[in-house]
Amino acid sequence: IPVLWACKLPLQEYGHSIRLDGDIILGGLFPVHSRGERGIPCGELKKEKGIHRLEAMLFAIDLINKDPELLPNVTLGARILDTCSRDTYALEQSLTFVQALIERDGSDVRCANGDPPIFAKPDKVVGVIGASASSVSIMVANILRLFKIPQISYASTAPELSDNTRYDFFSRVVPPDSYQAQAMLDIVTAMSWNYVSTLASEGNYGESGVEAFVQISRESGGVCIAQSLKIPREPRQGEFDKIVLRLLETPNARAVIMFANEDDIRRVLDAAKRNNLTGHFLWVGSDSWGSKISPVVQQERVAEGAITILPKRASVDAFDRYFKSRSLSNNRRNVWFAEFWEENFVCKLGMHGKRPGSPKKCTGLEKVGRDSTYEQEGKVQFVMDAVYAMAHALHHMHRELCTGYPGLCPRMANIDGKELLAHIRAVGFNGSAGTPVTFNENGDAPGRYDIFQYQINNVSTAEYKVIGHWTNQLHLNMEALQWTTGDSSLPASVCSLPCRTGERKKVVKGVPCCWHCERCEGYHFQASEFTCELCPYEKRPDQNHTGCQPIPIIKLEWHSPWALLPVFISILGIIATIFVIVTFVRYNDTPIVRASGREMSYVLLTGIFLCYIITFPMIAAPDVVVCSFRRIFLGLGMCFSNAALLTKTNRIHRIFEQGKKAVTAPRFISPASQLAITFSLISVQLLGVLVWFAADPPHTFVDYGEQRTQDPGNARGVLKCDISDLSLICSLGYSILLMVTCTVYAIKTRGVPETFNEAKPIGFTMYTTCIIWLAFIPIFFGTAQSAERMYIQTATLTVSLSLSASVSLGMLYMPKVYIIIFHPEQNVPKRKRSFKAIVTVATMTSKLSQLAAERPNGEVKTELCEGVEASGELGPGDW
Repeated sequence: IPVLWACKLPLQEYGHSIRLDGDIILGGLFPVHSRGERGIPCGELKKEKGIHRLEAMLFAIDLINKDPELLPNVTLGARILDTCSRDTYALEQSLTFVQALIERDGSDVRCANGDPPIFAKPDKVVGVIGASASSVSIMVANILRLFKIPQISYASTAPELSDNTRYDFFSRVVPPDSYQAQAMLDIVTAMSWNYVSTLASEGNYGESGVEAFVQISRESGGVCIAQSLKIPREPRQGEFDKIVLRLLETPNARAVIMFANEDDIRRVLDAAKRNNLTGHFLWVGSDSWGSKISPVVQQERVAEGAITILPKRASVDAFDRYFKSRSLSNNRRNVWFAEFWEENFVCKLGMHGKRPGSPKKCTGLEKVGRDSTYEQEGKVQFVMDAVYAMAHALHHMHRELCTGYPGLCPRMANIDGKELLAHIRAVGFNGSAGTPVTFNENGDAPGRYDIFQYQINNVSTAEYKVIGHWTNQLHLNMEALQWTTGDSSLPASVCSLPCRTGERKKVVKGVPCCWHCERCEGYHFQASEFTCELCPYEKRPDQNHTGCQPIPIIKLEWHSPWALLPVFISILGIIATIFVIVTFVRYNDTPIVRASGREMSYVLLTGIFLCYIITFPMIAAPDVVVCSFRRIFLGLGMCFSNAALLTKTNRIHRIFEQGKKAVTAPRFISPASQLAITFSLISVQLLGVLVWFAADPPHTFVDYGEQRTQDPGNARGVLKCDISDLSLICSLGYSILLMVTCTVYAIKTRGVPETFNEAKPIGFTMYTTCIIWLAFIPIFFGTAQSAERMYIQTATLTVSLSLSASVSLGMLYMPKVYIIIFHPEQNVPKRKRSFKAIVTVATMTSKLSQLAAERPNGEVKTELCEGVEASGELGPGDW
């Protein structure tokens, strides 16, 4: 550690620092000069960032020393150093602040003449104001914390400095970049941008700022980073053109988040201009851009529309008056003021001036703001707030330790850094611009930012216009935005365009802001931005697939072609059946009606009538009553018909079989017995229906599966009775069983002569009916998957029943009605024969059946007829 000392020489002046005597000394770190090149530590003078800020500290100390309420009878002094905008150089300079805290042993040190050295008494610094750049503050904070010296920065915003475990003695009156990053993210979100690139200057400020932005955007999940580029600390030739072209590799990411220094910003804009990319990029600059003019000079068009952020601040009018009053004669304490004078007024101060080649000599009478442009540097307010924060902390400490003691008491002779830090973190006052100054537990100031946009008005004048502010949340005047001259529409910076209604986003893996749009197909609707869900079974998606709506419910209408044909056939059948019944009732005692078996005929005609009438409940709108009728009459009509026919064919079969064995008549062939047998068979059907009613009471339901087409727009729910295919089979199964049995008997009695009752017509009726129902089965059950299932099955069932009834009606009764009406002369009684004649016919039939293989059918039939004539003719009444 360097030690300032001299051997029998006057004490040397501090040529690269400012020293103000006082009871309490504050350190100051300012970038008075820029970074030097080629091994030279310091470069050109920084008029605003250096001199303005430095003078703000001196001005604040002057005000505090004059304030009787703040640190009364205590004078603040200062030791101000130049960091030269370089962290390593600043570290060397800051060692000056800790000299007084290091014990020195000079016993081994001797001057050339052998005398002991005379040490210059170092200043004891209790706190440091600064630094400016985050990289410098980080470097300095690492050494100040070792000696417990509190530090308050007026410009360092790197989020890294919020780490209270590493930088526990660091505080700042400006908000960290994490707040700034949040504010910038809120701006991006407000613009509906979700795909951006980042650009950072190499170093703590740029890299930490971008890192904070990326981290916050990742946590929020609304913004994706297309590219994250870094500008080297020492860029090569053409480096900025490469950066701009790399940004262009993701053309949809037009927004560029910039955490870069002024020079890098200017060179990036220049590169965009050279590559004809004016108007393509949407710049979002951090506080290093702010409202500065230097980055956009001669780059107005390419910078147009840039949105920048700056910690909320106000100009300190008192400082303007102070600074404008400074001159070479009244500001000798500032060792760099002469250099500033030459730079500001473009002149040279005598032969020792530092501005070479300037033809103009300084008179010393120049005036700031009159003979040169002047605008207060943006961080002046924060420099003054940092000094006042230190002063308020010392004031509270003095009031606590030196109660009633004028001036600095012995207890404050050696100020404890940890105790001072606690007082700093606890301060709260209104700063130089009237805004509150406070610190949180990490030493950070609250986030307050102004939002600017660089705009060019109609007269081609460019300016930074305030468009909003951010204080924990964004307040943006969207109407004040302007992107190209006179254009206020929001430009886009998105990876993928929004999906249309009814489409979901299929996110690209690893890039949540990029997606493909997929239509919610079929019965799916858009449940959220990223998902399609299946509608409930009874619903279908609406036209836009954004929700579900009830599926329309249909039933078989009377005007439908599927209903008109069955109804037409049924009506004709009912009319014909009624006509036959009326005819039989009118001619009830005539021979033909009596010979046909009046009792069984009326039973059979009832069954035929029921087969026709079932069409109407099958087509009627389903309800409990209609469903009940369907269950009762669906199989009842066929059961009546088939039971009557089965009883008849069975009677014929038994009579002829009995005739082969004996001359006595078989039992149960009387009309009463026939009715008893018939109704016994019918009762089985009725009993099954009653059991069905008890086990499963009739009700309706809506079948959404029958017409669930691929196109949801055509989907329909079908209102039905609760009659399943299995129930239908069970209901018709018994009647079909009777039909098959009757057909078997018809086959067995096929050899009975035509003159013997109705055996042959019954046989033809049963054969035809079997064919009808054999055709019914594949048609009915083969259409189970058809969208027209309800129509086809209902029409098929009703038509099959009507056709079965029509066959029975046509073959068994129409010939009789025809004779009764058109040939009444044939409706006369025939000679009755005894049962002996029947036995003879049965015996001859049995014998002749054995000859059927040996003789032609005609010969056999002739012999049979001759035998009958010999035995006596049997008429219809014989049965």
